[in-house]
Amino acid sequence: MTQTSHLWLFFVMVFGIIVLPGLDMAFVLASSLVGGRKAGLSAMSGVVVGSMCHVAVGATGVAVLLQVMPAAFNVLLWGGALYVAWMGVSLWRAGAAFTARPESARRSSFATFGRGAVTNLLNPKAYLFMLAVFPQFFRPEYGPLWIQTVVMGAIIAVTQVGVYGSLALIADRARGWLETNPAASTLVARGVGCLLLLAAVATAVEGWRGA
Repeated sequence: MTQTSHLWLFFVMVFGIIVLPGLDMAFVLASSLVGGRKAGLSAMSGVVVGSMCHVAVGATGVAVLLQVMPAAFNVLLWGGALYVAWMGVSLWRAGAAFTARPESARRSSFATFGRGAVTNLLNPKAYLFMLAVFPQFFRPEYGPLWIQTVVMGAIIAVTQVGVYGSLALIADRARGWLETNPAASTLVARGVGCLLLLAAVATAVEGWRGA
């Protein structure tokens, strides 16, 4: 296999994982619907930065610690589940969360960015990818490992920007309609809240099975 086809295979796997609904996608969607395009893109940026931290972890071998200490991995799973469940409950209780609000009442872009990074850092799907998939794509014959890490990290980041950025823009367009339809706004808010809760339950179950 040539290096080019090797990287294309990596991209296909990354794209397939990113487009699957999960914690990151749910958070970007919720942020866009609640705060608009700026909030959605801030959430996306936080997710991307969190992913780069995962890349650094996978490349430096810290992930090995999680393999030899499964309890540490389970703590991450349950921590992520609790965090996302809290966001889901908050969104459910907010009711018509997508109605227009004064700018001063909205969460700052930096706060949304930070929550996006935390959501990704507590995302078990990212850890599973780094533990099970990422190391398999290192090839000594393709040059220094740090260069391969930069290239694969860039592929992950660009793919996330493309997928989550598009989602943020689409959700922002839908938000304008929701602002003029309070009943639909309440329904969608609770639907996204349920999505977050379901993601949290799935994460917690995965942690319980691995305990």
